[in-house]
Amino acid sequence: MNVDLESLAEATSGAIGSLISTTILYPLDTCKTKYQADARSHGRTRYRNLTDVLLEAISNGQVLSLYQGLGTKNLQSFISQFVYFYGYSYFKRLYLDKSGYKSIGTKANLVIAAAAGACTAIATQPLDTASSRMQTSAFGKSKGLLKTLTEGTWSDAFDGLSISLLLTSNPAIQYTVFDQLKQRALKNKQSKAEKGSSPESLSAFMAFLLGAISKSIATCLTYPAIRCKVIIQAADSDEANSKNKIKSQKTVSSVLYGIWKREGIVGYFKGLEAQILKTVLSSALLLMIKEKISATTWVLILALKRYLLLPAKRVKNL
Repeated sequence: MNVDLESLAEATSGAIGSLISTTILYPLDTCKTKYQADARSHGRTRYRNLTDVLLEAISNGQVLSLYQGLGTKNLQSFISQFVYFYGYSYFKRLYLDKSGYKSIGTKANLVIAAAAGACTAIATQPLDTASSRMQTSAFGKSKGLLKTLTEGTWSDAFDGLSISLLLTSNPAIQYTVFDQLKQRALKNKQSKAEKGSSPESLSAFMAFLLGAISKSIATCLTYPAIRCKVIIQAADSDEANSKNKIKSQKTVSSVLYGIWKREGIVGYFKGLEAQILKTVLSSALLLMIKEKISATTWVLILALKRYLLLPAKRVKNL
């Protein structure tokens, strides 16, 4: 069976980059998730801002609990990035081989990205749900992965799947905005350049800046769905009396209505600043690490392939 080594190298470097960036930013991610899951009750909210979550952990002597669920999150992050990068690279190469084109257009790229994102969401949804429940549990009271997943029914492990599939539009929006901003930036640079000069390209800083802007715009447009997903996947409150009542409140329609009723339209964007900060930092770290290790990963995979093929050649020669 032939293995697409280029896709494998791309997926491996992306997964490792995601693993490292997730670990570095995990305390911020925990604070963000708990803040997003905090719904107004009796006219009050538990956290006024992101700092309140951090102060609660410090005052209770549970600073290490900011890392609760890190193992599950890393596992989910590694698998999701591997599946996404491998799927995206594989679908892209398959499209180019079948179509005969030398490059891929914007529309085809968006479809391929969405398809890779959908495969990723389905494959990793139980881990995504479990990590959200762990993060939103009371500090020091997080349960293990197996216990978290087996608390409810099998369908409970896929809470928020429909929204996860909807959120595959996030990278599609990001890419479209980035492509438009890139074309305008290059057009302005080319108009100032002399005729006959080499084609202009974005600097590293400009590429990072446009990437951050495009990701922020995509996050703003899809944020109500992001917060709705967090609330659906959040751990049940210790103060709740009825499990049936909680479950009925965690349907998409009832969560959206609950946010509107208790917090108004502003509630759909609660925690947006923290989401943008975490997302931009995570994307920047992931891409930076991925680029740094991609060459090394490719060399290691080629070396591994050569090592595995050597015994087969020796047997054939005999």
